Amino acid sequence: MSGPDTSFELRRLRRGAALTLVFAGVLAAGAAGGAFGGDRAPGERAAAPVGSSPAAHKQDVQDVNEAAAEALADGKSAAEAARREVSRSGDRWGAVYSPHEYEEFAQSLDGEYTGVGLRARRGDDGGIEVSRVQKGGPADRAGIRRGDRLHSIDGKRVEDRPVTEVVALLRGDAEQARAGSPVELGLSREGRDWRQTVRRAVLRTSPVTVERPRPEGPVRIKVDSFTKGAGERVREAVLSAPEGAGVLLDLRGNSGGLVVEATRAASAFLDGGLVATYDVDGSQRALHAEPGGDTRRPVVALVDGGTMSAAELLTGALQDRGRAVVVGERTFGKGSVQMPSELPDGSVAELTVGHYRTPAGHRLDNRGITPDLEVGEKAAQRAESVLSGLGGPS
Repeated sequence: MSGPDTSFELRRLRRGAALTLVFAGVLAAGAAGGAFGGDRAPGERAAAPVGSSPAAHKQDVQDVNEAAAEALADGKSAAEAARREVSRSGDRWGAVYSPHEYEEFAQSLDGEYTGVGLRARRGDDGGIEVSRVQKGGPADRAGIRRGDRLHSIDGKRVEDRPVTEVVALLRGDAEQARAGSPVELGLSREGRDWRQTVRRAVLRTSPVTVERPRPEGPVRIKVDSFTKGAGERVREAVLSAPEGAGVLLDLRGNSGGLVVEATRAASAFLDGGLVATYDVDGSQRALHAEPGGDTRRPVVALVDGGTMSAAELLTGALQDRGRAVVVGERTFGKGSVQMPSELPDGSVAELTVGHYRTPAGHRLDNRGITPDLEVGEKAAQRAESVLSGLGGPS
């Protein structure tokens, strides 16, 4: 994902939220925009314990709202009281956002984020290094390059911190994470150390990358997240692929996103039919692909332990419908639905209200999807070999 610093989903994971499989917008307004982690991402807090009842979900919502209201009446923080209640409820994917955090989250689902335009990862020697620089972003304009070592952020050493904490420092807290706010980075490259101050900016992500490195090779469609427009971009890539070319659908590290976008992506490979079923407080619903997808072109879906949420919904649909061979590692395992609820102080609580299943009825919470061919190292090469063996359309 050419996107948020180290990827905005990772920050959500830390809070047990991650980029959500958003059903709320679908149910409430017929659009993708709410925050309903039908499988919450950018990823698994297994949500409510498996088997919890609709009545239990509703009671959790009531308890959280009552705790928030009581705290506010006593002059205390409604959000903090709600967080404590969510923690007591055992809802692994439950989360409470301040108004600013929720606004930022909604923005990320629209394919935007506020940051400096770099991603970080832990290097082979255990340090933190820049893994990607977004073209035209603040880091790129400042001359920061892929492979540079990141030693500090605003004076705080980062070498021994989890990557998720590095992300949080890059993004800044509620007051800092605004366009124009400065952040000082301590960097090194080829033995030279320096400090660089950059200013955060509102940046657009490019969640879908399409390439065909070899004229005779497959079309590789890498989907980093299902933000707004990602599903249509996948459809366009499949429709414009050369006749006879297979598709390598790379969903590794995809922590989810908007369910309508994942369903739209499924429509690129299916001629209508079931994509997933889900329940919300006991009410059963279904998601269907649009008719007219390419059902003849060979497809291999590449997944790993970071494939979650909406990406698992898509993978499960293609696997169960016999439309793709799945190669890689077992996926994360998140298939729970979260519904947002505004608290008295304007903050937002998201609590689990249901679960979804693949077309064959498989539930994914804490289980994930088992690939047809489990491969660790060199998974991409193996996936391409499998794809070549499938042959092209007849």
